[in-house]
Amino acid sequence: MVISRLRPGRAGRSHPLAAPAAADPAAGGPGRRRATSARSRHRTRRRIALVASLLALVGLFPAIARADNPIVQTIYTADPAPLVHNGRVYLYTGHDEDNSTWFTMKEWRVFSSDDMVNWTDHGSPLNIASFSWAKSDAWAGQAVYRNGKFYWYVPMTVRATGQMGIGVAVSDSPTGPFRDAIGRPLVSNGEIDPTVFIDDDGQAYLYWGNPRLWYVKLNADMTSYSGSPTQIPLTTAGFGTRTGDANRPTLFEEGPWVYKRNGLYYLVYAAKCCSEFIAYSTAPGPLGPWTYRGTVMPTQGSSFTNHPGIVDFKGGSYFFYHNGALPGGGGFTRSVAVEKFSYGADGSIPTISMSTAGAPQVGTLNPYVRQEAETIAWGSGVETEPSSAGGMNVGWIDNGDYIKVKGVAFGTGAASYTARVASAAGGGTIEVRLDSATGTVVGTCRVSGTGGWQTWTDTTCAVSGATGTHDLYLRFTGGSGSLFNLDHWRFTPTGGGTPTSPPPTTPPPTTPPPTTDACTASYRTTSTWSGGFQGEVTVTAGAAAINGWTVGWSLAAGQSVSQIWGGTLSTSGSAATVRNVSYNGSVPAAGSTTFGFLANGSPSTPSLTCTSP
Repeated sequence: MVISRLRPGRAGRSHPLAAPAAADPAAGGPGRRRATSARSRHRTRRRIALVASLLALVGLFPAIARADNPIVQTIYTADPAPLVHNGRVYLYTGHDEDNSTWFTMKEWRVFSSDDMVNWTDHGSPLNIASFSWAKSDAWAGQAVYRNGKFYWYVPMTVRATGQMGIGVAVSDSPTGPFRDAIGRPLVSNGEIDPTVFIDDDGQAYLYWGNPRLWYVKLNADMTSYSGSPTQIPLTTAGFGTRTGDANRPTLFEEGPWVYKRNGLYYLVYAAKCCSEFIAYSTAPGPLGPWTYRGTVMPTQGSSFTNHPGIVDFKGGSYFFYHNGALPGGGGFTRSVAVEKFSYGADGSIPTISMSTAGAPQVGTLNPYVRQEAETIAWGSGVETEPSSAGGMNVGWIDNGDYIKVKGVAFGTGAASYTARVASAAGGGTIEVRLDSATGTVVGTCRVSGTGGWQTWTDTTCAVSGATGTHDLYLRFTGGSGSLFNLDHWRFTPTGGGTPTSPPPTTPPPTTPPPTTDACTASYRTTSTWSGGFQGEVTVTAGAAAINGWTVGWSLAAGQSVSQIWGGTLSTSGSAATVRNVSYNGSVPAAGSTTFGFLANGSPSTPSLTCTSP
């Protein structure tokens, strides 16, 4: 049972990638839309939260404090499609709108993790409006990586025909921005749920279907195919026997997921609506013949649909699915969850049950480098929204809300905590706690009003008693209404070897910005430590607005970039190039945006170039 003070997707909120709402004069900055219906629903959820908190205190629901499933609590998510790339799992999902009584879905979302428990929200890099030919229904899709690009195959209702078609979007980054690759449906026969598999010989296959199962062989460009859509025979030997429906004699329903392991081809799918369970079949080749192997996940949870996704990551195997476990959840307001599992010696998939515990953590989280506030294992009461500084920030923070970050490795001890915050109200307090929302307080940071919800500044407080590895709880307190926004944070250690001081809040750029017609770029070192440093680059548009930017420089001897945020990095020898990401490519005339990075080596003063298409 999952009870928490959560409010997935308040009504009245603008689209995550839409232009900011009109300025709110009272707020002194970009306005955040607040609706009466949102406040009413918020009060209801807080009454639920009060009951849950009291029950947790008396120990009646101990699972509340340690649950990590569903893995996203800020919105309703569905139809998980995981992708492993460069040491991270990227999770592509749909987004069920609040209070839906049908599959009301307008956008797709992306999350990522390098430890399977702390998930970073990357917002929505793709929506119905991205496809000029689409009308509605942003349903289950899948993204794959090939030839340096990411291809996202998604079904939608085709405006001209009124039937479902499958489009393909492309991006240079796993988090977008994605764009329509061909300007029309790739295939359209009224059926749904695409999955893509690239075999060892390089041949890519697109599968989809409900009520039938189809495939095409994709060409190397991943945006066209050879031949015609072909049906895969749905036999009872291949897909099990369904009773009670003469029109559908097999168990196959929808949501295929195809992959290969140890020479065996797997097809995992939602079976026998309704309510669905997850079943699987195997074959010696990508097109069969298929043999029914049994149940992966029985009918469970409060959603009458389910949708599978399976990947291997850092030596473990993981099964993603959805249920209706969040407050207000159900068949049209679903939430993605994950379980770890092990294959049998014969390659069989065991029967997996839904849990609130979720997958175990892989490794620990480093608190001594910048961590995005939207990197969350469990959030209570908060939401995320696009940040003017790039990426997302945590917002809608009210008194008593909290964020859990799991498995934080403090080592020999933390000396201070620094958070990037903004508030158009009176601010509040961040209580830094260990192991629970009512756990030991090791630090308390005061947040003052900054004059706007996107007017950012740093707040720092001393920390004492944070040693070893603990779950970190950031608990927010203050008056009534929304208190402040949180963009990112980090700790400083008591010893050396990692950053030894918080990033300064107002140092001048160390490099004069070079002059170009389109844009300029300036650099500052924000922190240094033994063997590394943190840098920040500000991109400023010239006399005209720009739509996309690229910053380049030469890395000094011994330097290498280990982490970047607010941009997409590519390197060639000593040349480093950073391009904008989805949320910060458009910069108004004389406006600016920033990206930051962590690097190995000693800091230096680079000569930056900035260009715009």
